[in-house]
Amino acid sequence: MDDLYDEFGNYIGEEPSSEEDDQQQPASTYAQYLDNDAASVDGGAPPPANDLMVIDDTGPSNAVVLHEDKQYYPSSSQLYGPDVETLVQEEDTQTLQQPIVAPVEHKKFSVEEEGLPKVRFDWGFMSDLMQFPEQVRNIALVGHLHHGKTSVMDMLVAQTHDLSNLESSKKTVGQGRDEQLKYTDTHILERERGLSVKASPMSLVLQGTSGKSQLLNLLDTPGHVNFADEVAASMRLVDGVVLVVDVVEGVQTQTELAIKHAVLNNLPMVLLINKMDRLILELKLPPADAYFKLKHVVEEVNTFIENTIPGRGEAFRVSPEKGNVAFACSSMGWSFTLPSFAKMYAESYGWAGKARSPDRRDGDGDLPRPPKASFDPVEFSRRLWGDIFFNPASRKFTRKAVEERARRSFVHFILEPIYKLYSHTMSESPDELKKTLAGLDIMLKPSQLRANAKDLLKLVCGQFFGPATGLVDMVTQHIPSPQQGAQRMLENFYTGPLDSKTAQTMLNCSANGPLVVHVTKLFNTADAQGFHSFGRVMSGTARPGEKVRVLGENYSLDDEEDMVRATISDVWIAESRYNVPVSGVPAGNMVLLGGVDNSIVKSGTVVAEKLGGADGEEDEAFIFRPVKHFFESVFKVAVEPINPSELPKMLDGLRKINKSYPLITTKVEESGEHVVLGTGELYMDCVLHDLRRLYAQMEIKVSDPVTRFCETIVDQSAIKCFAITPNKKNKITIVAEPLDGGIAEDIESGAVRIRDPVRKVGKFFEENYGYDLLASRNLWAFGPEEMGPNILQNDTLPSDVDPKLLRSVRDSIKQGFSWGTREGPLCEEPIRNVKFKVTDVELASEAIFRGGGQIIPTARRACYSAFLMAGPRLMEPVYGCTMLGPANAVSALYTVLARRRGHVLSDAPVPGTPLYSVKGLIPVIDSFGFETDLRIHTQGQATVSLVFDRWSIVPGDPMDESVKLRALEPAGAQATARDFVVKTRKRKGLSGELGVGRFLEPELVRSLRGTGVLEGGGGGGV
Repeated sequence: MDDLYDEFGNYIGEEPSSEEDDQQQPASTYAQYLDNDAASVDGGAPPPANDLMVIDDTGPSNAVVLHEDKQYYPSSSQLYGPDVETLVQEEDTQTLQQPIVAPVEHKKFSVEEEGLPKVRFDWGFMSDLMQFPEQVRNIALVGHLHHGKTSVMDMLVAQTHDLSNLESSKKTVGQGRDEQLKYTDTHILERERGLSVKASPMSLVLQGTSGKSQLLNLLDTPGHVNFADEVAASMRLVDGVVLVVDVVEGVQTQTELAIKHAVLNNLPMVLLINKMDRLILELKLPPADAYFKLKHVVEEVNTFIENTIPGRGEAFRVSPEKGNVAFACSSMGWSFTLPSFAKMYAESYGWAGKARSPDRRDGDGDLPRPPKASFDPVEFSRRLWGDIFFNPASRKFTRKAVEERARRSFVHFILEPIYKLYSHTMSESPDELKKTLAGLDIMLKPSQLRANAKDLLKLVCGQFFGPATGLVDMVTQHIPSPQQGAQRMLENFYTGPLDSKTAQTMLNCSANGPLVVHVTKLFNTADAQGFHSFGRVMSGTARPGEKVRVLGENYSLDDEEDMVRATISDVWIAESRYNVPVSGVPAGNMVLLGGVDNSIVKSGTVVAEKLGGADGEEDEAFIFRPVKHFFESVFKVAVEPINPSELPKMLDGLRKINKSYPLITTKVEESGEHVVLGTGELYMDCVLHDLRRLYAQMEIKVSDPVTRFCETIVDQSAIKCFAITPNKKNKITIVAEPLDGGIAEDIESGAVRIRDPVRKVGKFFEENYGYDLLASRNLWAFGPEEMGPNILQNDTLPSDVDPKLLRSVRDSIKQGFSWGTREGPLCEEPIRNVKFKVTDVELASEAIFRGGGQIIPTARRACYSAFLMAGPRLMEPVYGCTMLGPANAVSALYTVLARRRGHVLSDAPVPGTPLYSVKGLIPVIDSFGFETDLRIHTQGQATVSLVFDRWSIVPGDPMDESVKLRALEPAGAQATARDFVVKTRKRKGLSGELGVGRFLEPELVRSLRGTGVLEGGGGGGV
């Protein structure tokens, strides 16, 4: 009993049996205590131990409850029951900034319409037009930066869409009032920077001068040279291009690239000379001089076409009298061709033939339609260009000016009326202008007559010229329909046979054949979490819910690994700011597909699950070739997450970047760094912005920009270099020598393919490069890839090497060659412009001793040693630089280029303008910040375009050990190559000596040192 009280007389009670019983005991039990305890306190005899006093729950309790025994809240077991496992955390895992229940966020990274906008055509009518390929045209708008491609699209959108509900159209004051519509610029960067970054599709129903409706599937492409990959991907899908050229600047860098690509791919082309108002308002040229400026632009385009394909340029020649040149001012919303302007005269002449009066009205009270003109508008249009003069007195056309007032017909009938229209509109008072415009049947409200000059001009020109019917006619007549263009696409890009049933349905553009869709572009969704596939339906009809096979770029009948099965979830008509869901898109049209993008990285081919062939047999599935781009990606940065735990998030973002940009390349170096390769500074800036904000949504660290290099040789191998396999039973001897000029370019352009028959490849090298018949037919491989700029040639004699044994190791030697040319010995950069000749092979008779594990690394080592004994050199990419600016900016370009190892090739004034055009070359590694530097020197007056031009050998010998490199000091001219190699090896984490001694056999190294060919350590070290 003594243990119930402590030494101070405080009651402590009995010790509980266990902690578990104590925790699970209800609070009411603590209101009960033993009678004997109570009796002990009162001094009475204790009753039996099991005789408990029950306290009435309904009444107040006077029980003694200790503080530590009180229970204010029910325990988890009491609340949830004994069968529920509960977990109590002592620390909060969420930060105070993170809500317990986060609100649902819908992120949008692009400009979109809310629902389908109001249009001036019926969606059902558009869907019906798709089923008639002869009334469909697939077109790409291409041209240089700020030449007006997007504003041409705006002009066509304004004709077909009700834009009154757009936010930009509601702004009547401030800066927003003068902003251009730019309907196809939906990316946030495009709105901020004021230039197009991505290609944007739109399908519009437009009418020609005869009133017949045509469905135009248009692709608005970027004009900056950094985004030429978008242009190449767009030009693959279309049947013709509209070349948009600024009348003042003329043919610029991106224009030249687009012309070259179109001509070499046999793609029809029409010309749109834009910004005609600059001749009047900016240059202030008189009409006669303006004609010569226009003629110069046309001839500039034709000259470049002829230079691209000498002797065959006539088929692509553009000329206004042929009807394939249009004139426009897209900012004012007008355009015309010679036939459409002649038709305006025909209609006006019809009115002039009759006196107009208010009494001459038809039954409906409207003015009667004009009578038919008494001349042929087509014949009249043929006399509106060239050295044809109109004599006003005799009203005749002559080849030479006969009368004193005679003028060129184009100047008299077209330019002078336009000049007068502009001058009257801008100079006359509202009352005078109303009378002037009444003579042209242009009626404006008083409030419109008092508008500012820009709005007034737009209203007047809109009524004078009307909709762009002439442009629609030109496109319809000179660009083939999908059915006519299918032959060109299949011959140039389809890898399968053209006599199969599937190919025939594609040639016929049949909507009832098996589904084949050529995909070249992936557009991200508004929340940037997924992608939609954009392509052209070549055969069949794309319907939602259809099961298909998605073939990647590496798919072939021999290797079917790059194929997945998928189901088309959605089918849309792409309209840039909105998508129109449809039940099916037939052959010959552009389509946006949902649900098939998972396995597509750059481009792909979507085919039906079964391709029906003749006699019920199933056709084999073939792909369309990957898109061939204008140039290579040579601009390189390394990226890594700030928080290393976010690496998976960044990798997912890089995968999405790879899908979004056609020419981006991402890879992991052996050092572990993640490298991104692009085309230029602006391109990389947009890529990294999308990586940070759209796809990975995290902060990343970016290295200083560097560039790709290549490795090459300038001489033939000093000796026959051999390598012995690790088992000492095989020996491979290889000699390296430089390739003849032009071979690497022919291989990369696809002029010759190693997959072609041996006789065809042999004939090509025999006729073009003077190879003897035996050598030309013994070319084993191009490397490192199928279209790589290096050659592996079998130069062994059948009398020395058993051909049967050699064939058994041929694939292994090719793999070693491919491995070696992919990562060269200098700094693990690709090898370029080298021919490796296998001169001798000694092989073990037993197959087990000459397997791939023995031959492949040995062949690579033999290639390396032959390469290092042939005068190795480093190659760097070089940008072609084109500057456009005033005359006083030319000297600044000379100064800036000279400081960056660049030089000027030519400079000349742009005819008819105060501008100068300067062309030069600058190494890519020295071009970082060049554009900003030049703008500072020219006070922002000059614009510059940098585009990959060529590979050039870096001055100096990279193996020269005598070069001393001092820290923080620029290397000398002849030490540049050594400097680049040393720094590249350090950046990549490469160790070991740089020399041929690492790859030669030891006995060969000793003999070469004895003869003095090698000195010291066999080539030095890094």
